[in-house]
Amino acid sequence: MGSVLLKIRGLYPKMGRGEKKIADWILSHPEDIIPMSISEFASACGCGDATVFRFARRLGLQGYQALKIGIAQEVASREPHSVKIEKTDDCMTIYQKHAADIAQALEMTAGALSAEELANAANTILNARRVAIFGLGNSAPIAMDAQHKFMRAGLDATAYCDNHLQAIVASHLRAGDVALGISHSGSSVDIVEALRLSSQSGAKTICITNSGSSPIEKYSAIRLYTKADETRYTILALCSRIAQLAIIDAIYTYIVYNADAAANEAIRKTERALESKKY
Repeated sequence: MGSVLLKIRGLYPKMGRGEKKIADWILSHPEDIIPMSISEFASACGCGDATVFRFARRLGLQGYQALKIGIAQEVASREPHSVKIEKTDDCMTIYQKHAADIAQALEMTAGALSAEELANAANTILNARRVAIFGLGNSAPIAMDAQHKFMRAGLDATAYCDNHLQAIVASHLRAGDVALGISHSGSSVDIVEALRLSSQSGAKTICITNSGSSPIEKYSAIRLYTKADETRYTILALCSRIAQLAIIDAIYTYIVYNADAAANEAIRKTERALESKKY
């Protein structure tokens, strides 16, 4: 990819006034862009999302995410990882450091998560006719876990981890259905589009995303936030996945304890069906 910061400096004399505002912001504190969504970054620079996207393309990058990846790689080369992993660490030491980071992420998420929004999400999913769960890439396994938990609770829930299927399903949802979009960055084009289509179809939309302004919020009636500092040093969200799973587990447990008689019978039926799968 080459040095993104060097490219910015090299092209700076040929940039327009708006582009120079973005360049100045990045060059002044490049590490601060890493945890920011495109909307947050655009707001910080005093421009629109489209301007940021065009700036990234001018550098020969695919978009904002590629811009962040390039800068993250450069920042990581001179700043320590959030869990301070060293080359000399053995596997157990690495585990212990990650465990400490996960504990911090869970504590921070508890502070970022709205009790009212969480209760609203749990009750909305509990009473849904159908639950469509959207996740791609790193969020796909989280979507599959949500499907597994909600199905065990007797809900009609399905995870969709293909962007074409997401668009198809979202366009056929209706009032009484729920669309749950999972995206750490909140900037996944396909997940945002799936929630937009779901909302347009009349479904109730819920997102699980990292704290901060991002495009996914525009089409989310209910917003559940995680919070993790890890993406300040790396583009890959690791600890935040555990926070996402914790949110889903909380919703699942709430549903189990608050379901009506029919739903409780469905839960018992699930358990009976699984008994034969064990010795």
